[in-house]
Amino acid sequence: MDRYIYRDQKKLRLGYTTGVCAAAAAKAAAQMLLTGRIVEETGLVTPGGIPLTLKIEDPLLEETRARCAVRKDAGDDPDVTDGACIYACVEKISSGMEIDGGEGVGRVTRPGLDQPVGNAAINSVPRRMMEEAMREIADDCGYEGGLRAVISVPEGDRIAARTMNGELGIVGGISILGTSGIVEPMSERALLDTIRAGISMHSAQGDSHLIITPGNYGETFLTARLGLDLEHAVKCSNYIGAAIDMACEFGLHSLLLVGHLGKLVKLGSGIMNTHSSCADGRMETLAACVLLAGGDAGLARSMLFCNTTDEAVEVLRRADFLAETMAQLTGRIRAALRRRARGGLSAEAVVFSNRFGVLGMTEGAEALIRLHRRTEE
Repeated sequence: MDRYIYRDQKKLRLGYTTGVCAAAAAKAAAQMLLTGRIVEETGLVTPGGIPLTLKIEDPLLEETRARCAVRKDAGDDPDVTDGACIYACVEKISSGMEIDGGEGVGRVTRPGLDQPVGNAAINSVPRRMMEEAMREIADDCGYEGGLRAVISVPEGDRIAARTMNGELGIVGGISILGTSGIVEPMSERALLDTIRAGISMHSAQGDSHLIITPGNYGETFLTARLGLDLEHAVKCSNYIGAAIDMACEFGLHSLLLVGHLGKLVKLGSGIMNTHSSCADGRMETLAACVLLAGGDAGLARSMLFCNTTDEAVEVLRRADFLAETMAQLTGRIRAALRRRARGGLSAEAVVFSNRFGVLGMTEGAEALIRLHRRTEE
């Protein structure tokens, strides 16, 4: 795909989604079935309005069905599905346009996702694209019956092990996804969609109290140090503010945020997207907390010369001023969480370090930890 964006002063090539691949394969297979001729390429327009011409691979034409594949191209995005062949097998039915998943396409086992429990994990936009593409071919060929497309990804089960599908309750393979049809390298939308899907699933299951954590460090700390399981946990990456917004949208009652000091210290200055490309302020925030706790200017100044938050913690430990500083920080974090939630839910936080363990908790965090432990029992 010869389209690009510029991000962080780098030229990055765009790609296209598994949904586009499935729709193109279904269109080509339908054309082969109804015309009796092999198709080498097919064109379609993405939901975002971008026209694509895609190469067809491994075509097979039989008397009652046709099958072919389109290879996923994620551009410069580090997508685990890049290079996977998305197959569509199309056959005639009496009426309508039907879509289902076959080998390597996951099945939904929990409510709250884009598709109901039992359906193939083929989201609504790709389904609509496939239906429209097959209907276009049927109209062009004067065919008045129906068509059924089964989408498969031969390596989908293996690929899915590298995704969050298992945590979302999608088993047996990957999801066929895409809203715009285009993959932007390092796409923020994809991450936000994943967070939303996780929160939506928990809400649909009746979970009103949720744990969020930026990533793997938090999940490990949850299980190994706090003794909680991951049943009620969702990864939020750097998008803490957006995760709170979504939790409020779905009517949750509480969020317990568990995160490393290197991430959560930024909340002390009201920074709700903790990615380093958005803002830093870690050491400045710690310096401010030292002063607010009554520490001297020399100790506060020493924070500004630390390279990591663990180094800063060590300096505070040696000065016997860690507890006072963390009390100020967790108070500021709680205030920031409450401002973002706007009374929509109770939000508390646990701040930890892999080296030093729990560094501080907001006022109501211990109560939420006890609540989750009772739920697990």
